[in-house]
Amino acid sequence: MTHIFGRSTRGQLPTAVAGDGCYLIDASGKRYLDGSGGAAVSCLGHSNARVRAALHEQLDQVAFAHTGFFTSDPAERLADRLTAAAPEGIDRVYLVSGGSEAVEAAIKLARQYFMEIGEPQRHRVIARRQSYHGNTLGALATGGNEWRRAQFAPLLVETSHISPCYEYRGREDGETVEAYGLRVANELEAEIERLGAESVMAFVAEPVVGATSGAVPAVKGYLKRIREICDKHGILLILDEVMCGMGRTGYLFACQEDGISPDMITIAKGLGAGYQPIGALMVQGKIYDAIASGSGFFQHGHTYMGHAMAAAAANAVLSEIEENDLLARVRTQGEKLQAALEAEFGQHPHVGDIRGRGLFRGVEFVADRDTKEPFDPARKLNAKIKKNAFDAGLVCYPMGGTIDGVRGDHVLLAPPFIIEDAQIDELVSKLSGAVEKALAE
Repeated sequence: MTHIFGRSTRGQLPTAVAGDGCYLIDASGKRYLDGSGGAAVSCLGHSNARVRAALHEQLDQVAFAHTGFFTSDPAERLADRLTAAAPEGIDRVYLVSGGSEAVEAAIKLARQYFMEIGEPQRHRVIARRQSYHGNTLGALATGGNEWRRAQFAPLLVETSHISPCYEYRGREDGETVEAYGLRVANELEAEIERLGAESVMAFVAEPVVGATSGAVPAVKGYLKRIREICDKHGILLILDEVMCGMGRTGYLFACQEDGISPDMITIAKGLGAGYQPIGALMVQGKIYDAIASGSGFFQHGHTYMGHAMAAAAANAVLSEIEENDLLARVRTQGEKLQAALEAEFGQHPHVGDIRGRGLFRGVEFVADRDTKEPFDPARKLNAKIKKNAFDAGLVCYPMGGTIDGVRGDHVLLAPPFIIEDAQIDELVSKLSGAVEKALAE
């Protein structure tokens, strides 16, 4: 008997009682290799001594002081460190408690920014199909995943959605990667012109799409063209790095690999590594200055924003990443994970694509490799893979609706940055067994 209102009302979950590096341990003593970091959260594993010590130390000083009255040393240090490492021009940090909050804040700040600078007619948001930006109503409206949106559609603000940058499904025969990227990027300009540029305030995108499509990276040149289009029409570029940021792709900010600087970046998940709930909206100085020289007040806020304990944890996470050169490790181990996946699944008759960056990888399953035809959604292949992997002691992140919110199956992998070679082998072996069992069912 439980009084918890969980994610699902069906089945009973094991109780996690301990963590040991890349493993979680339940009450029966069973060990689970965390092959997805939960949802790309636990980048340092589950027993990091530095983060634990930082939390103890902060708790002995002050746990919480409402940001309507006080700032705190951990929050100030965190903002300094994030802006020092951020893409050019990003110099203000608005600390929140998670990814959906960060995206919600970005949308509201974009609207207020244009109000403050005398362009109140700008209110429209453009995003991409098969994107996910959070579960609060503003973030959900921005996201382009039909399965997540459907039942809440009457509550959602109208948002335009253009094609994703999804090379495996979208690039035509004979089309170069660069030409494909420019073609789908130019859909943004066409949609801006259709809506009227004077009405559009922001374009929102994940540099590497996470849960909805399974670690789909933007192709070379795509985001640079997007940046050009936004600049041409005076539109804010908001990059959602809640899942792909904070080192997950081998760069602290995923967009650094693409060579661009957005107007706003949202981060979360790996920022706190699971030790505390924390996220952040990071913005260009011009946006902060518009508020500062205008009303002087961002009409937004949450009780636990800028929480001292959460900021202390995030500072310790950044120290671990910096002092142990974990970004380089992510790139190295990511290539090893990709190679292991290709060795196991590269010629598999039901694996269509293996993709991603760093320790952020996706495997897409198909009924037919030649036609790329997906499995019948009624088969629930992704759910079967998840169950079989979990039974075998592997946590991974399978999802359905990869292609259009209904059809398609993939598995997202985002293990801790500390994963060892032997654990990569364990991950791939257990995933392979889970896939074969699911296909036989």
